[in-house]
Amino acid sequence: MAKSKVKKEKKEKEAKVEKASEKAPQPFDIFAHELVPKHEVLSKEDAEEVLKRYRVKPYQLPHIKTSDPAVKAIGGKPGDIIKITRKSPTAGSSFYYRYVVP
Repeated sequence: MAKSKVKKEKKEKEAKVEKASEKAPQPFDIFAHELVPKHEVLSKEDAEEVLKRYRVKPYQLPHIKTSDPAVKAIGGKPGDIIKITRKSPTAGSSFYYRYVVP
């Protein structure tokens, strides 16, 4: 019985730490830097369209963690698909998609 109480307290403490880290404001705007590409969370409809276009399941996309500063800044959650728009000297701009994981 004591072990289950300790485990419960540990989980509660971890949850509090996780919530605090999610709410922590960024010390500066990371997207203001010229080398950081634009990140945006796709809507459910846009995400489905991307998955159909590339004929993949979400987990088959490259992953990006929720702890990534860009994901934190835009409010990405596990299960979201992030669209990254990079400037390219040859293509103008190119799009990359990432699946948010914990």
